[in-house]
Amino acid sequence: MQLNQLPGDQGPGNQQGDLAVNQTDLAAIGDAAFKLHGDFDRFSDHARAASQKAADGLKTEGFAIGGALQHVASRWIDQTRTLLDACAHISNHLDFTKGAHAGDEVYISGTLSSIAQLDEGFDERTQK
Repeated sequence: MQLNQLPGDQGPGNQQGDLAVNQTDLAAIGDAAFKLHGDFDRFSDHARAASQKAADGLKTEGFAIGGALQHVASRWIDQTRTLLDACAHISNHLDFTKGAHAGDEVYISGTLSSIAQLDEGFDERTQK
């Protein structure tokens, strides 16, 4: 059985995968991560507050399940922070990547236009 790998007969010269991503795709992913971060932060805080209030009420009435619900609410906070951190990391990384590649585009364009100017100079010398 093989899991998550290419068959053994694939040589080193073979290209793996056909995934292609463009800036529009990356921007959409970054925007979705940013939106998920905002929405989940707001809604999860409401769920946390409601759970803690219910836990306090159950404990006050002497129900043992109140302590268990309080434990679940505290674990919810930890898990929420992990998801929010992941969403922020994705969004921030894609914003950084977009900026870095924009700088690359400027550099490449400048380099190519310099080469074009050199070519024009050589063409002028050969036409005399």
